[in-house]
Amino acid sequence: MQSQSQAIQRILDGGLVDRLPVTFSVYTLDRIKDWQRLFPAERNYFERLFGLLDRSDPKAVEELFAPLVAVESKMGIEGGIWKGSQFTLEHVDFLQRNRHLPEWRAAIAAIFAKIDPILDGELVRSGTPRMAIVVSPPEIPMGPDRMWMRIREQGRLVHLQLEPDLALEDYLPLLLTGSPARARRPTLFDLHASQRSKDRFDTWVVEASDPILRLARSFDGWTGLSFERMEDLRSALMRQVNDLVTEQRIPGPRQLGERLQKMNPGALRRAAGRDPVMREFLQSVLLNGNGTLLINNTFVEWTTLQAIRRARPSLLLASFGIRNKVKPFSSLLIYADQEVSNPIPTQSDMLGSYVDLEVYYQYIWQECEKYAEYRRNTAYLFVGIGMDALLAIAPPDFPLVPNGMPKRPKDIFRACAAWLRLEPSPDQ
Repeated sequence: MQSQSQAIQRILDGGLVDRLPVTFSVYTLDRIKDWQRLFPAERNYFERLFGLLDRSDPKAVEELFAPLVAVESKMGIEGGIWKGSQFTLEHVDFLQRNRHLPEWRAAIAAIFAKIDPILDGELVRSGTPRMAIVVSPPEIPMGPDRMWMRIREQGRLVHLQLEPDLALEDYLPLLLTGSPARARRPTLFDLHASQRSKDRFDTWVVEASDPILRLARSFDGWTGLSFERMEDLRSALMRQVNDLVTEQRIPGPRQLGERLQKMNPGALRRAAGRDPVMREFLQSVLLNGNGTLLINNTFVEWTTLQAIRRARPSLLLASFGIRNKVKPFSSLLIYADQEVSNPIPTQSDMLGSYVDLEVYYQYIWQECEKYAEYRRNTAYLFVGIGMDALLAIAPPDFPLVPNGMPKRPKDIFRACAAWLRLEPSPDQ
């Protein structure tokens, strides 16, 4: 095993694997074999999982896994392909074809139904305040009365006191720095990265263009990804995939997907530098076949969801844009530049963007709430650039409690900083 976790290695050397059902151990060991490609949050999960199983009473562990052992016996799982520590498509095929698959799935679900609450409890006890800010572009053809309709009942509208002469380009700087853009004050994510973040993957900015990234004082200590700024990378990947489809005559999307998993694009290596975590993350986001190479808001949505699932950032800022109307294309041309492959003129889709974003807001909020790290200690702000109100979904002690008076943008910044336990500069 190529794991760099000394804690897990000590546990495995102690013989834990020999006491676990084969399917469970093979799958789990495969998940950690590329330890250097896992985010810190993922490494932490597996260290806590193996630690829990190792320190638990052996009889309790045996009873926990007994139903799975019984199902494995029915399935005929012994020796053969199950001797190794790598979970392959051969294993998947074996399980899928076995008539006892439903029983196996039920046994696995029952195991994690008992393990996960214990692991979640550890996170809840050591939890710290978190925040997610989701930004909509000023071109959205709706006001606050028609925004965030799917999640409005979960939070409250916070009305903003905006100066009559407020420039649109100062709207986000006031919310995120407490000052106009020209003041160049540290942003919430600059402060969080320097004062609170455990690592660079604890603070994320994901954008369609770059209104938030332009505010950054420094690019150290946090992770920022922009669809617009990654144009060269996306174009290079589209050319490479198009060459792959043409030269190897790949017949359909399933075969293409399998081939893409084995790719090691030079453009991705250059973009991620020497960071194996980001290289693997970018590949999984950009070459997954759901349009992230083509559609700005799809990129933001999918990248944000994957960051939540894998990195579990304490501070997350996601900024959407206006997408273009999608041109007709085949399933294989989802990786192709539409400007080149289709002569139809490009058109912005204001209404379609609004409809999409109403769904994305809900996705992001619900995805966070799946995980113990975010429950009961996360404040969500849904912001429309230029609007005189925002939606807040937050715990009762979040310091942005409506009192009948509109809040100044600077009040929003100070409330967020206080919630995240940040110390802004004296002039903020």
